[in-house]
Amino acid sequence: MNGYPAVMFIAPRKSRGFTLVEMAMVLMIIGLLLGGLVPTISAQMETQRIGETRRQMSEIKNALTGFAIINGVFPCPADGTIATGESGAGIKVSDCSSGASGVLPWATLGVSETDAWGRRFTYRVTPAFANDAVHFNLSSSPNLDVGLTTSLTDKSVAGDVPVVIVSHGSNGLGAYNSAGGAPPTSATGDELDNVATNNNNHFTSHDFMQNGFDDIVVWVSSNTLINRMVAAGKLP
Repeated sequence: MNGYPAVMFIAPRKSRGFTLVEMAMVLMIIGLLLGGLVPTISAQMETQRIGETRRQMSEIKNALTGFAIINGVFPCPADGTIATGESGAGIKVSDCSSGASGVLPWATLGVSETDAWGRRFTYRVTPAFANDAVHFNLSSSPNLDVGLTTSLTDKSVAGDVPVVIVSHGSNGLGAYNSAGGAPPTSATGDELDNVATNNNNHFTSHDFMQNGFDDIVVWVSSNTLINRMVAAGKLP
């Protein structure tokens, strides 16, 4: 012995890594977890869009009523074929006595151009309520109506409606886009009543996503209009 303490050498332990099979299983589990979250996130985003669109349409109703109180008429629709940024986009047409269907005149009203899905609102007004020359023709009944359609019956929700506004929902069938593109013509069933170019006096509204229906339909009733104008001192 040389007087020095003996030194023991211990071989290093080999670290055990993940095998390809284990990594594949981990990735598969992560994929399953993420796949389960996607529908939930998608549904939450859709719910947010619906809520945002309903809020926009509430503001639009208030803007339309305010316009009517100040001007004595509702505005005519805007031309849906004019692209955003071009001359006349969002501005009410000067005369809609022979037809009052188009898109919401968002620039005239100072409201949102599109719904939460990025498509323009369809807008229709009874011509007698959009005549600048005579203002409201309250002796004439509005000729628009909104029906509630189910698998069992078709009944009126609101008759004699002067103004109707429609968001065409996530599928966008029947709506103009910001580029002025023509509405898709593949709308069927109840959604066909609400197409922007239909020029129909009857609109349909019912439970959201019933039979694929995803339109949101709102209106200003004659009674609401008259009450607001009386409160503003515009009518006796």
